[in-house]
Amino acid sequence: MKDKLEQLLNDGLEKIKKLSNLNDLEDLERELIGKKSELNGIFKTIKSLSEEEKKEIGARTTEIREILINKFHEQETKIIESMSVLDSPIDVTLPGKKVSSGVLHPITQMCYDLNDAFLSLGFEVFSEDDISSEKFVFDNLNFSPDHPARQMMDTYWIKGTENKSSNERLCLRPHLTGASVRYLLKNGAPARFVYPGRVYRNEDVDSGHERAFFQYEALIVDKDISFASGMVMIQTILEKVFGKKVNVRMREGFFPFVEPGYEIDMECLVCGGKGCKVCKHNGWVEVMPGGVIHPNVLKSANLDPEEWTGFYINIGLERLVMMRYGIDDIRLFHSADLRFLNQFK
Repeated sequence: MKDKLEQLLNDGLEKIKKLSNLNDLEDLERELIGKKSELNGIFKTIKSLSEEEKKEIGARTTEIREILINKFHEQETKIIESMSVLDSPIDVTLPGKKVSSGVLHPITQMCYDLNDAFLSLGFEVFSEDDISSEKFVFDNLNFSPDHPARQMMDTYWIKGTENKSSNERLCLRPHLTGASVRYLLKNGAPARFVYPGRVYRNEDVDSGHERAFFQYEALIVDKDISFASGMVMIQTILEKVFGKKVNVRMREGFFPFVEPGYEIDMECLVCGGKGCKVCKHNGWVEVMPGGVIHPNVLKSANLDPEEWTGFYINIGLERLVMMRYGIDDIRLFHSADLRFLNQFK
């Protein structure tokens, strides 16, 4: 049995030395020292030996097993090192290199901040697809049949549907307001919700305008909504976003889906109201239209305008971000210029 043990050891060491594949090494380990190995079989027969042979054979069997285990570990290390593309082994005790972390895009961060602000006021966050229909973006919102926004010079109509009408005429949504009727048809009133998203318009790109940009709409529908409530909501949201009181003014404005309608401006934070190219040198920046929801829009949502009323605001996210960080060109947000984006880490 002594000779058999020595033969097992020598043969095993020779086989291990020749292997250069981890899978083969694992198979050989099971063959030499596994449960069904010849070496393990010898362990099981020791009990039939004399006391003196038990000690001698048992000790040598255990010693051979340890020798083979160590040899397997050595060969595994050699194989792994030979597989490495590095010139030398890695010292895992050395300090690691700092990993460059990502960061939220400033528009995304602004959207999240607004979500937090509105959620704290009891609003729900709603969303819809970027592709909508003439029915929802124009018909339901009291746009007249000959309104210029319906023309291809303003709206991106989906090819193959441009000569159809209503639900069959599809487009990239030029605004978010159509989502309000979609929400009200599904959930009814009273309602208090916001709906952020990207919108698309066929217009010239300059420092203050983009063809694809982000809006953030909010709508309250209830039986008794005052104009003062809408104004307080606007001031509260801006104060939460900018962390300080922001001067706001409202001007009369016309939008088919509100009556009366307003242009809501905030004092330019880039120049502090002194005048710059962002505010067109007048000290104020238009950030949102708003107003009292038009009765015809309520009717489109199957709500009685004699019973229900509401207040819209529509926020231009890029312009708010420009105010927050003092950015004077909206095109930077979509430029994918890492020098610009890295400033927001």
